[in-house]
Amino acid sequence: MGEDKSEVLQGTLDLMVLKTLEVMGPLHGYGIGQRLEQISDQSLQINPGTMYLCLVRLQQQKFIGAKWGVSENNRKAKYYALTAAGRRRLAGEAAQWDRVAMVMSRVLQQKAQS
Repeated sequence: MGEDKSEVLQGTLDLMVLKTLEVMGPLHGYGIGQRLEQISDQSLQINPGTMYLCLVRLQQQKFIGAKWGVSENNRKAKYYALTAAGRRRLAGEAAQWDRVAMVMSRVLQQKAQS
């Protein structure tokens, strides 16, 4: 991975996938990865294997559902969509992330004592 690319923090990919599906509606795994790279101005690069494992995990937890469809390039693809449980999970995780980000911001804005 290049210096200008960031790795996804452990535990954040699920949240990013859920939010992407909330905003964009049903998407296939490749489309979700593309959207995350696009929204991050190409700063994130999502490994397809990591994305697949995330989607399987979210589906097993019933936070997303899946249906087969046809992609933009006329290929068979599995499309994922947020479930009601996924919407609830997203709301809770987003609120938790906001709290953590606020604390981190406070910690990082501390000034050294002279």
